[in-house]
Amino acid sequence: MKVIVFLFLCLNTIFATDLVEIYRLKGIDAVKKQIERQLQKKSYWNSYLKNIDVSRGYYESIRYIIVCQKDKKNITLYKKEKNRFTAKLSKDVFIGKGKGDKTKEGDMKTPVGAYDLENKITKLDPFYGPLALVTSYPNTFDKIQNKNGHGIWIHGLPYDQKRDDFTKGCIALENGGVKELDSKIDYKKSVLLIAEKKVKSITKNEISTILSQVFQWRDAWKKSNIDKYLAFYSKDFKRYDGMNLKKFKRYKKRVFAKNEKKKIEFKNINIVPYPNALNKKMFKVVMDENYKTRYYKFKGKKELYIELQGDKMSILAEG
Repeated sequence: MKVIVFLFLCLNTIFATDLVEIYRLKGIDAVKKQIERQLQKKSYWNSYLKNIDVSRGYYESIRYIIVCQKDKKNITLYKKEKNRFTAKLSKDVFIGKGKGDKTKEGDMKTPVGAYDLENKITKLDPFYGPLALVTSYPNTFDKIQNKNGHGIWIHGLPYDQKRDDFTKGCIALENGGVKELDSKIDYKKSVLLIAEKKVKSITKNEISTILSQVFQWRDAWKKSNIDKYLAFYSKDFKRYDGMNLKKFKRYKKRVFAKNEKKKIEFKNINIVPYPNALNKKMFKVVMDENYKTRYYKFKGKKELYIELQGDKMSILAEG
């Protein structure tokens, strides 16, 4: 029943008369196949995104986008409200003493990238002020680049002592500012973008390209179409465990040779612009994955770090 309800809700956006006729003549499975084909078309996503602001990314479960611009030593909070992004806070910050992207423990640099907020700490050394928001540095993409280090936080300032005008790599706000930031977000539904300079606005064309190709990639995966599937991967690809493209191809060819029937569902898709020091137009695509074959089940997060080259999605890393 849930499947039928979902499919007929789609009638509002996908040629309703045609779908009704397909259902009448061929049944619900034929309707599902037609909708699957639509999800792979850029034209569908262009229509879907018509009244949605994607200037700061595309988000189905994330509600708060925190942007740190290192050259301005500034942090800005945006909230997604009714398909629009609204600036809620802007504060000056202290960042790492070192210049450029963080690569190793102790280099005194603030990393560049897109990070989750994993925890909030309130019982901590008074040097860090009233609270700290713990970031996910190093993330999967950092790790495959052999970056290391830990303890990159957004935190406050010392209560009873002076401090330098820089950090060891964290982002520090005055104490009233960090408390205000905390009060305006749900850290579990937030993402932090750290960039050297201003993060460029994202276009609907870019988001439509990514969404359509994510579903093309999923379709090739479901159908064990190995050539179409591998065509989405960059020659520089590395998996979360360090497996390079050559080994990944061998592994996937063995798996796809079984030609198993697969159920692959994606929900809560978020497409996050990914600032980087590689001069690439990058995005982090993260979503809830429900994967099932006869002998294997997985429910959890799927991460893709992709480069957009014109109208082509190229997967650089997967976690």
